[in-house]
Amino acid sequence: MSIPPSDQVQLVAYLVAKPGQEQALADAITAIVPAVLKEPGCLAYSAHVNRERPGTIVMYEVWQNQAALDTHAKAAAFTGLAAQFDTLLGEPLRIELLRRIA
Repeated sequence: MSIPPSDQVQLVAYLVAKPGQEQALADAITAIVPAVLKEPGCLAYSAHVNRERPGTIVMYEVWQNQAALDTHAKAAAFTGLAAQFDTLLGEPLRIELLRRIA
């Protein structure tokens, strides 16, 4: 069964590490990826390091629908990561919601 792209939620999230926390942030994100990929409605969840700003992690996510994304935001993997944001992040989490056009 394919999911109409119009129902899917795509997003890019930017997580900027505090100086000295770059590896800790990368490790924390890497640790949750397997659990998040098993969450209902998760179609893609991948982490990338910005080549020009190595302390910035860019997440690309695709969720089946808004309800799946909302559930992810309350799931143990994400809430456990979010509990570390004060220690790890030098800037607020930034999320850009996308709409697939092709």
